[in-house]
Amino acid sequence: MIEVVAALITDSDKFMICQRPAHKARGLLWEFVGGKVEKGETKEQALIRECREELDVTLSVGDVFMDVVHEYPDLTIHLTVFNAKISEGIPRKIEHADIRWITRSEIPDYEFCPADVEILEKIREVLP
Repeated sequence: MIEVVAALITDSDKFMICQRPAHKARGLLWEFVGGKVEKGETKEQALIRECREELDVTLSVGDVFMDVVHEYPDLTIHLTVFNAKISEGIPRKIEHADIRWITRSEIPDYEFCPADVEILEKIREVLP
């Protein structure tokens, strides 16, 4: 099982989603920014590093929003999603094909990675 972290980055009633690059697994699907936890890192450190690498922003990481275990055909992940805010920088598309800020009512307009389905259900329940 691979430990993965992701950020639920919110700004008032919107949250950030990122579109995976076409050449990667699950290409062009939408996801929350994040990535694998490397050896010797805490989950929070991994999330801060990934957001610097992928978006060129510094995050302020909050509490855990939720945990999900998902089995893809090629791997199983334990995904920990943290509440987060951007403390420094403006998001840039370094890794992703696109970046969007959406409201919970716009969720059906995007095709997300399967591991994110449970997260999106909870977002519908708790975000304004």
